[in-house]
Amino acid sequence: MLFPTLVMMAVLPLGGCETVHFYSQAATGQLKVLAGRKPIDRLVQDEQTDPTLRRQLEWVRAIRAYAAGELRLPVGTAYSDFTQLEDEYVLYNLVAAPEFSLSPKRWCYPIAGCASYRGYFKKHDAETQEARLRAEGYDVYLGPVPAYSTLGWFDDPVLSSFVNWTPDRLASLLFHELAHRRVYISGDTRFNESFATAVSRIALPDWRRRNGIAAPKVANVEQARRVNGLMVSARKQLQDIYDSKATDEEKRQRKANTLQQLRYCYRKVSEGWTEDEKFTRLIEKTNNATLALVSEYQSQVPAFVQLYKDSGSDWEAFYTAVEQLGALPKDERKKRLKLLNERAQASSKKVTGPSLHRDTCMSAAN
Repeated sequence: MLFPTLVMMAVLPLGGCETVHFYSQAATGQLKVLAGRKPIDRLVQDEQTDPTLRRQLEWVRAIRAYAAGELRLPVGTAYSDFTQLEDEYVLYNLVAAPEFSLSPKRWCYPIAGCASYRGYFKKHDAETQEARLRAEGYDVYLGPVPAYSTLGWFDDPVLSSFVNWTPDRLASLLFHELAHRRVYISGDTRFNESFATAVSRIALPDWRRRNGIAAPKVANVEQARRVNGLMVSARKQLQDIYDSKATDEEKRQRKANTLQQLRYCYRKVSEGWTEDEKFTRLIEKTNNATLALVSEYQSQVPAFVQLYKDSGSDWEAFYTAVEQLGALPKDERKKRLKLLNERAQASSKKVTGPSLHRDTCMSAAN
């Protein structure tokens, strides 16, 4: 997700070369995305439109209708246009965390508040900043971004970077991005991303059923769960290391051992898996920054799912409850979410049994 860069350019007293360059590239990139928009309705009706693109755009129209009608999301005219990008991805997001911390570096912006990532429209710009942060001792993750939300400041278009995704993956993305237009709490990335991820996760089963799309294979779901469990275990071990009174050199060595242990366990767990390239890439890149990123998007999802159930599985009641939660002071908000998470975990264990996190493997490797 990217913030409304044009508005920020108008109100920010720019200072410092990197700051000026960042907002300049953001404004230029946003303008190019907006300038390239073409109405989807017109493209669907145009006989010259590629049949594959037409079919995907028809899926977009159906997804928008479901999001507005069933999910009560403020769709408006968002994703009613299409933009063909010059590059494969629209953005490159940078996440950084200190050497001995799982708390990501925060960048603050006028109006939109602070966030745990920074987006660049040009990969070279992102790589330049990545090198600076590494030189300062940060763990860094740089990854391509196919889509983002301007939080309703602009009518976000469908982009060539994701238009050809499978229908359910396309729906998952649009539900997530549209959720940001419904609830957004300034300065709390984990809250915002976990909420949007929960909206998508809750909505997808019904959307798939209505459109005759099969659910993901059980094996794929189990693989994702096991990888997430390994990363949770690694986070716990690293947090203990960082909280200890060990010297920096001792922490550095124990950190390296834990990450090596994580990769060893992943190789053991993933034996015989197919189509696991994305997990392998993630594990090989894992450091404080990637662990922080995964936590921002996933750690509070069970809490929001539980809140949805507590709201009678009613979308409007759920959004009201989320807004009330977001209005609380941040410490109180975190306490409430922690309680909701604990209830969700207890309920999950009653139904499915304890989650297999491969802690045994982690301990044995250590």
